[in-house]
Amino acid sequence: MSAENDMIKLYSGRILALAADMPRTARLYMPTATAKKRAPLCGSTVTVDLTLTDGVVTDYGQDVKACALGQAAAAVVGGAIVGQPIGVIEKGREELSNMLKHGGPVPSAPFEGLAVLEPAKDYKNRHASIMLAFDATLEAIQTYKASA
Repeated sequence: MSAENDMIKLYSGRILALAADMPRTARLYMPTATAKKRAPLCGSTVTVDLTLTDGVVTDYGQDVKACALGQAAAAVVGGAIVGQPIGVIEKGREELSNMLKHGGPVPSAPFEGLAVLEPAKDYKNRHASIMLAFDATLEAIQTYKASA
């Protein structure tokens, strides 16, 4: 029963609310770059379109086919990413990874909303899905840099 209770706590009301109200779900018409990432264990995918101007994300769209945890992470990232420079996005990804893998602090602003996913640190099989929004975003940025 304890494992079942832990899973119920993991899928909290806040996580489910984020997953249900995800921002920026429309793909962009003419993005600067696009990337799609897939979590091999569960098959979750996130496709990201973004527009960059002078190293800052000026528009963002995402197509998310993931579990509630991956959707919640994408909701937080999608809600905070516009207006952010690349360095802040890289830092957010690193902080989320550190929180999940090493029990580090929750990510700093503007990605502090990812704190809701802190209980997932004990579920390593969920980490890849949670990281997808950042991973797809950073791959899109790398694609852009390589073509610029």
